[in-house]
Amino acid sequence: MKTAILGAGVSGLALARFLIEAGFPRELISLFEAGPRVGGLCASKTVDGFTYDVTGGHILYSKDGPAMQWMKDCAGGDAAFVKRDRHTKIRFEDRWVHYPFENGLGDLPPQANFDCLKGYIEAWHRRQVSGSSAPTRFGDWVRWRFGDGIAKHFMDPYNAKVWKREPNFMSSDWVAGRVPDAPVDDVLRSSVGIRTEGYTHQSIFYYPLEGGFQAITDGIGAALLDRVRTSTPVTELQRSSGGWRVNGEAFDCVVSTLALTDLPQLVREMPAAPAQAMRSLEFNSITCILVALDRAEHPNLSWIYLPHASQGPTNRVTYMSNYSPRMAPAGKSSLLCEVTHDSKAPTPGPELEREVLAGLEHAGLLRRDEVLFTDRVTTRFAYVVFDELYHARRREAFDYLERVGLTTLGRFGRFEYDNSDQCVIKARELARQLLERARRG
Repeated sequence: MKTAILGAGVSGLALARFLIEAGFPRELISLFEAGPRVGGLCASKTVDGFTYDVTGGHILYSKDGPAMQWMKDCAGGDAAFVKRDRHTKIRFEDRWVHYPFENGLGDLPPQANFDCLKGYIEAWHRRQVSGSSAPTRFGDWVRWRFGDGIAKHFMDPYNAKVWKREPNFMSSDWVAGRVPDAPVDDVLRSSVGIRTEGYTHQSIFYYPLEGGFQAITDGIGAALLDRVRTSTPVTELQRSSGGWRVNGEAFDCVVSTLALTDLPQLVREMPAAPAQAMRSLEFNSITCILVALDRAEHPNLSWIYLPHASQGPTNRVTYMSNYSPRMAPAGKSSLLCEVTHDSKAPTPGPELEREVLAGLEHAGLLRRDEVLFTDRVTTRFAYVVFDELYHARRREAFDYLERVGLTTLGRFGRFEYDNSDQCVIKARELARQLLERARRG
């Protein structure tokens, strides 16, 4: 079964690797990669000895132990990784607030603490009395779940930075069921200064010792390089008897990790309805800015959230050089700043760095005289946006893809909110299905 995998990010690489490890003939697999190297959304970049992840701060963590160990083993095993305790905060004005926000109310100024506690208790009480189910719109869900105070002081301004849309433009699908409900007793304790932990997932994570997060995809891909066609974008997908043609070459099976939004321009005979559904899927892009610092070390932090407009356009800062001692030269340190933007908006210009640095300085995170240089990368596909038509559009898209036998995989191949470990887990399952299909002939 001659198989084409479109895209050599973590999903495509993992699928190919799982297939080959299970005995699938490697000569029957071809990966098409538009870029000059593998990695996709897990790419990293090194500039003057400073390494950063160009699509945001990644960590290795998974509830699926075998999947996480497989990723580590592909990249050199346990010795090639640093084990880190997660230390995450919210920078609220000039204060450090415990994360998650509802477990850090006691760190807030008194009035904000009162507003948030009052709103949380009122929202909790309304849910108990009414027995209401979670609202389908994100803005309504925030108030139903957290109350007006937390919405005003954190959720509304922070999510405006991340999503660049009104809260009720989005559905609550991406958070409902993903965000644990803090017991009301914990919120009360936190408000009066008794520390509670909140989320305990990702309390420990792993990170490659060298090379940034891309060390993982480099490791997965190391055994596949003879099967990867780099600098080879897919320009046309055409159905043929029993399979598909990729750029004119016949394959029995095609798995696409390319973004659904781009498939209509490749599959030219696609009907108008699924084509429009795919093109209309909403997503955000991201610009990641490395800030190289003439500072020996950071506070003991992993990453932080910046909710206020006065803190600049950055919504999250990763203390990049805290992840591994080899992410920056000796005696230096670095920050990774994430700035999201609507994919339909123009790419930010050179003023973005000035705004980012001014915001970080205002937030008390750095001094200008510490900044050695900045570097930036903008990535078109970063975050799936769950608007109210998300499910209907995906149904239309996948009804068509299933009819024509085109399989998709990956965060944007399926437009799902998957982290790297979930991409690996789904690639492992798809490999099992494809092997069964190959055995059946």
